[in-house]
Amino acid sequence: MKLFRSTAAALALTTGLLALPAYADVAQQNTSGDPFYTVEAPKAYSMIADVVIARPFLIAATVIGAGVFVVTLPFSAASGSIGEAGHALVVEPGKEAFVRCLGCTTSGYKKN
Repeated sequence: MKLFRSTAAALALTTGLLALPAYADVAQQNTSGDPFYTVEAPKAYSMIADVVIARPFLIAATVIGAGVFVVTLPFSAASGSIGEAGHALVVEPGKEAFVRCLGCTTSGYKKN
């Protein structure tokens, strides 16, 4: 019975934490009048959730993705999709983990 309760509590907590970004109001429009220039101004709770929850998961996803990339490298080489596999498994999670500003929802800079 303890296993069921702890599993149910962990599932409820995880579901609640996953719903937080849906309620977060993190982006605000810049008043410069330039439609291509937007500024993200994350709130403190977004930054804390990013440090405590998102970044460790993204770093773990980068490491696991690198391992999966190495394991699937012969198959990617045979199909000629090494670049796509490396980008999807290693670069994208790494970019989200290390390039994205703290609490922001987009990574890097928007270049037009």
